[in-house]
Amino acid sequence: MTWKFHALLLTSLLWLTALSGHAQAADDGDALNFEDAPLTGLIEHPAWFKTSFLDLRADLDEALKAGKFGLAVYFGQRRCAYCRQLMEVNFKTDDIVRYTREHFDVVAVDVWSPEEVTTVDGKTISQRELATNMGTNFTPSLVFYDKDGKVALRLRGYYPPYQFRAALEYVAGGHYQRESFAVYMARGDQTLRFEKGDMVEEEFFSRPPYILDRSRFPAERPLVVFFEQGDCHACDVLHTQPLRQPALRSLLGQLESVQLDMHADTPLIRPDGKITTARAWAQELELFYAPSILFFDERGHEIIRVDSVAHFFRLRNVLNYVITRAYEVYPNFRAWRQASGDQSQ
Repeated sequence: MTWKFHALLLTSLLWLTALSGHAQAADDGDALNFEDAPLTGLIEHPAWFKTSFLDLRADLDEALKAGKFGLAVYFGQRRCAYCRQLMEVNFKTDDIVRYTREHFDVVAVDVWSPEEVTTVDGKTISQRELATNMGTNFTPSLVFYDKDGKVALRLRGYYPPYQFRAALEYVAGGHYQRESFAVYMARGDQTLRFEKGDMVEEEFFSRPPYILDRSRFPAERPLVVFFEQGDCHACDVLHTQPLRQPALRSLLGQLESVQLDMHADTPLIRPDGKITTARAWAQELELFYAPSILFFDERGHEIIRVDSVAHFFRLRNVLNYVITRAYEVYPNFRAWRQASGDQSQ
């Protein structure tokens, strides 16, 4: 089947999903409403996760011999509330479980473990090192490998069932060979947005024109850009829950904050001085999830992005990472959290 047929099939599927009782909103409602404080108990992985000796080459070979598309490596933590959502929501959804098991073997990696793992390309390193190499700032993260041992897709953070199911299809259907996941998702999102809704504005958002250039002269404060869209349940949750907390609003007061509609042709000057639009910038950044929150330093360099579900504790930690300039000392967010003694985010 051609990629055009696949695109039409996906669009039709998403359209039918939207009409069938607004299933996406229902799934998101269950998936987005949770407390993200570190768990007191340990989460359990599904019994159908592969029992692995942590030789990913052998795991991939076994998956292929079983007729599966490839291997999915899950990077998690046992006290991570977002990991629990993946286990208790996504991996309790029959269709997702069935599709995942049909197309992938899933191997679990502990992002803090010093125990060794053999990577797909044959290197022996610790699970912690592998997690760092794969850029797993946030858990849960999943890395999908195809039959050639190449990375087909990385998911960093927790995504509700709708986006997660689409990611599985994007990989197993071979779409990753032809287009980015952002382009793939945008096609379905356009089908689901029947009407353009208003975004929730905040008093701390800067007003247009958006002249964000920091390339010639440094700004006085770091910059945070909220990429959102109208008719967005996850965006509404962000504004009505974590952004209502005084602690977060106080921290955000120390940054310059901008809200952009990621699907609008709003003119702006990027932090690197280039003239563009919100839509073009979001596409170049390959953003597919709303809201996506990106942080830039005073010189316009991206520090970190949160382009998955994020609630109070995760956002507070990221804001502190940026405001205290911890990124100048620690190579990544997770290394900073480890140094802080918190291995749950």
